[in-house]
Amino acid sequence: MSRTVDEERPIELREAVLEYLLQNGLADLSLRPLAKAVGSSPRGLLYHFGSKEKMLMDAIGLLRVRQRDLFSQMQAESFSEATGLVWRHMSSPAAEPQWRLFFELYGIALRHPALYKDFLDSAFKDWLAFSVEQLRSEGHKSSDASLMATVVLAGFRGFLMDLCATHDRIRVNRAVTAWLKTLDAMAPSIRK
Repeated sequence: MSRTVDEERPIELREAVLEYLLQNGLADLSLRPLAKAVGSSPRGLLYHFGSKEKMLMDAIGLLRVRQRDLFSQMQAESFSEATGLVWRHMSSPAAEPQWRLFFELYGIALRHPALYKDFLDSAFKDWLAFSVEQLRSEGHKSSDASLMATVVLAGFRGFLMDLCATHDRIRVNRAVTAWLKTLDAMAPSIRK
């Protein structure tokens, strides 16, 4: 007798795994406590995801989809305004667990690039695409849009890492405000 496939179970597991990772991080990640917390077994997790690395990528993929959906709903008149809106969301205390998890996984991926190639590729491609689209809609050439998007991506990551490490929200927000002004100044100069 064959078992019926529960199509909802992988979706439920992916969401539960993501919530566990957001709360507990990756440093001491072991399948047994994770499986117990999400109502599965280590074998069940491996059955659904294939490997521990694929499970992490699936959970992070869910987080990325949520972020992409949120950012696609944001409406702004200019690139710096859009960047400011994104920063307000990304730097909120509620978003901090996402960034701690992201930076933790980024460090692991840099140490093991073959295992986490898809993560390393998508960690910048998604963000660049979002920024380039906004800049292209403002009339920037593709190469200029890519340049500015790269500056923004590097800025966000630096500011977010600082914020996660220090929790000095006032200092970091002041620095972001100054940085946004440099983006406004940079935009016209690269169009020439």
